[in-house]
Amino acid sequence: MTTLPPLCMTRPKLTALARQKLPCSPRTIPRSQLIKEKDDIDHYLEVNFKGLSKEEVAAYRNSYKKNICVDMLRDGYHKSFTELFALMEKWDALREAAKVRSLFWLQRPLEEQPDKLDHFYYYLTRAEAAERKEYFEEVYNNLYALACYFNNSEDKWVRNHFYERCFEIAQLIKIDGGKKEAEAHAHMGLLFEEDGQLLEAAEHYEAFHQLTQGRIWKDETGRVLNLLACESLLRTYRLLSDKMLENKEYKQAIRILIKASEIAKEGNDKKMEEEASYYLGLAHLAAGEYETALAVLNTYANISADLDDDLSLGRAYEATAKVLQSQGQMAEAVKYLKKMVKIARKKFQSLDFVRASTMLGDIYNEKGYYNKASEYFQQAFDTTAELTNIPLMDETKVHYGIAKAHQMMLTINSYIESADLTSLDCLLSWKENRSDIAPDPTIGGSRRSTMESLYQTSEFSEEPRGFPDNQKKKT
Repeated sequence: MTTLPPLCMTRPKLTALARQKLPCSPRTIPRSQLIKEKDDIDHYLEVNFKGLSKEEVAAYRNSYKKNICVDMLRDGYHKSFTELFALMEKWDALREAAKVRSLFWLQRPLEEQPDKLDHFYYYLTRAEAAERKEYFEEVYNNLYALACYFNNSEDKWVRNHFYERCFEIAQLIKIDGGKKEAEAHAHMGLLFEEDGQLLEAAEHYEAFHQLTQGRIWKDETGRVLNLLACESLLRTYRLLSDKMLENKEYKQAIRILIKASEIAKEGNDKKMEEEASYYLGLAHLAAGEYETALAVLNTYANISADLDDDLSLGRAYEATAKVLQSQGQMAEAVKYLKKMVKIARKKFQSLDFVRASTMLGDIYNEKGYYNKASEYFQQAFDTTAELTNIPLMDETKVHYGIAKAHQMMLTINSYIESADLTSLDCLLSWKENRSDIAPDPTIGGSRRSTMESLYQTSEFSEEPRGFPDNQKKKT
């Protein structure tokens, strides 16, 4: 939010007098008390201030809001009065509606906020005076100042009103090469984006981008407007593509994300280009275009490496692993996931570590390597327990439990297939206490021997690298 300096205004006569008696009397005062106060004021003025004009007496009797309106009319600012009066009516209507919905609603009425009324009077009248002289740039500046002043969660609808007024006036400014019009499109894009109307927001951001191409214009904070236009478009296109992917409109999502990638390259910002490549790769994955997804994600990984952005590189490895999993290339997927685990451990990204460990556990569990699956699931579970993330902890606990059950199933099957007294004793002992059952190395069952042989020669034979001490299997 832009912070405006305090107004140094010369107030009209009525407003200056009324300002001296603030804060105003609340509207809920009983009528009998108001009549008594009026009589007291009349008596006080008659005794102490003989010779006061009717206007001066009115300044003390009327509310500050009413005096602002009277001053506007008396000074000839009829358009300002009409606009302010409409805003005040909407303000009261919104207050009443909010009051009905919320028991803890605390917004004050406008007449109890004289600073806001002062800003209305000061900037609206200046804008109207400039509009009479067709100084449209000055009109824009005054209306934009009001939009900045009301840029807060409570008064955002007032800000949006002045954004719309700025957009109308910006069309009339012809002396700045279109800079004000570009800014107005940016404000309107933000207005629609916050309201969830993404298509309308994209239209305004596209106009903003087109008007700033080849320009070195900057905003009040020194940021290049064309770069802001690119960022705004990328953000809106991504939100649009998310909705399209939810509706399985894959071609439209890919088309709009390709457009986003082109805009990112045009903006000559590697970070934006990196982000655009990531979401485009995910869209190709969702559409089942695996080879294209791998190529785009490889570009994303290369940019992340050039930027020395390990966190984004970890995301690239995760997405690539998902593509390889979809293609059935489990060995390659495991390699990428282990790289992701290494980065997550290095950067203390616990949630990334949990996701990668869970994916590795799923792969090993699906292929029947339950010892490895249990190891990875346990590390995921231990990490979520440290985070006290209850929903995620419950999820990883289920995965870990299933893998442990599969692991025990292999051992029990081996004992059953062995069919000797030692194996029978182990099974009976386990049935009595139901504790964890450890594999007996003396058992030579065919299934166990076969599984061990497969484990040694399979594509998953690579041992996992070391994990943090606090994430090792507890004994």
